[in-house]
Amino acid sequence: MVRRRQTHTGSAAVALCAAAGLMATSGCGGGGDGTTVDGRGANDPTQAVQRAAAVLARAGSAKARTSMEMATGGTRVTINGEGVYDFRRGRGRLRVLLPQDPAGEVPHRPITELLAPGALYMKNRGAGVPADKWVRIETASMADGNLVTGGATDPLAAAQLLGGARDVRYLGRSEVDGAVVRHYRGTAELRRAALALPARDRAPFLAAAKGFSSERVPFDVYLDEDGRVRRMRHQFAYDAGRERPVAVASTTYLYDFGAPAEVRLPRSEDIYWGKIAE
Repeated sequence: MVRRRQTHTGSAAVALCAAAGLMATSGCGGGGDGTTVDGRGANDPTQAVQRAAAVLARAGSAKARTSMEMATGGTRVTINGEGVYDFRRGRGRLRVLLPQDPAGEVPHRPITELLAPGALYMKNRGAGVPADKWVRIETASMADGNLVTGGATDPLAAAQLLGGARDVRYLGRSEVDGAVVRHYRGTAELRRAALALPARDRAPFLAAAKGFSSERVPFDVYLDEDGRVRRMRHQFAYDAGRERPVAVASTTYLYDFGAPAEVRLPRSEDIYWGKIAE
């Protein structure tokens, strides 16, 4: 028997919808990237930032921490995540913790998210999904390409977004988690980032270009001596079906490069194909 694959587009915004519901109730020398203190060198700041995803692919894997802050109507909530990512295969696993209910009565169970090319898998989704089942969503079907909906930006997608960087400035050296880093600031364009990718990988970014209030995404990124991302922060303006856009700041930390990051995707029989409650 052939099982029909069903996507859950409208209700895919597990973390974002949960959060929305809560809202309603300095160095002098050059370095490995060839950039001097004033941002000039063999590779200019824009080039250093645009190749971030390629550098991560060469690094192989890393541990990741994520933080997503959302603000609307004077209310701010934060969603935190932690896990590992295999940049060569484009697969990651995050444990995402939703904010506590305003009344502080029942804490949300952590959601396990598996990130893969073109798909997001979630466990402990709630909303009528059995506890032992996964939900699978096609990222190209999501209005934001899953840059904010899952409550954590896919670390590889966040780095790929930097491929659309423009007007990048080098702001000097600093430190992230004990590593000496170079701080860059600029704006990434979603369509520009999409065109920098192979055709098969463009759909999520093209969807996001339509779903966000602006195609331009301000960012800050911190690269270590090997050009690897240690910290990146993107600022999105997401419509989310509201009259006023939701301001979303997504921050990703990467560390412990080379850490084991085996991510096994669910079997078809482990995926819930039924209706999800709103």
